Amino acid sequence: MEAGCALADMINAAELTKVKINNPGVPVVTYINSTAEIKALSDICCTSSNAINIVNSLHANKKIIMIPDGNLARYTAKFTDKEIIPWNGYCPVHHFLTTESIQQVKEKYPRAPFAAHPECTSEVLELADFVGSTGGILRFARECDAAEIIIGTEMGVIHQLKKQNPGKTFIPASDNLICETMKCITLEDIWRALIEMKHVIKVPEETGIPAKKALDRMLAVS
Repeated sequence: MEAGCALADMINAAELTKVKINNPGVPVVTYINSTAEIKALSDICCTSSNAINIVNSLHANKKIIMIPDGNLARYTAKFTDKEIIPWNGYCPVHHFLTTESIQQVKEKYPRAPFAAHPECTSEVLELADFVGSTGGILRFARECDAAEIIIGTEMGVIHQLKKQNPGKTFIPASDNLICETMKCITLEDIWRALIEMKHVIKVPEETGIPAKKALDRMLAVS
């Protein structure tokens, strides 16, 4: 139950409502890593892989509020002619990855391309050979001819990368790319939840119904 999300906690309903009042008619695009309460106040959701398409699908709007990850919002802004109003939230795992750390790893592995997640800062993304979601990084690794690849996202994905690409070496861009709350969830936790049917999460209809609409709009566009 202690497995939360630092990024999701960086915005609340009162703060978002205030921004919406100050920007009447401006749609809110919400990253999937957010609470149901925030989704319920949003117009449409997005993932790191479809954020650009989602924003560009809002043809009638020249201005977009994008929450809660400011780095993802700023990255998306590079691929649209719309004005993006970014929230000041961030994923600590990605946000605190530094250019110095990447340069140090690149010195050790000069031939290795660097694949980064768009939740990283703009300075870090400028050093990347590929920018994409977790799924995008997995695809890049499969299609890339390089024997060594530097990975700029939560290092849990390296297990999957090794399974899919047994002949390649994957190097984390930093030793600090670990989400501690994500690691709170274990296989034993999942097993107990399924066997004992405990930890049931119930979302009130007044929150769940509008939150689902924002998700459904995303799926319709995707």
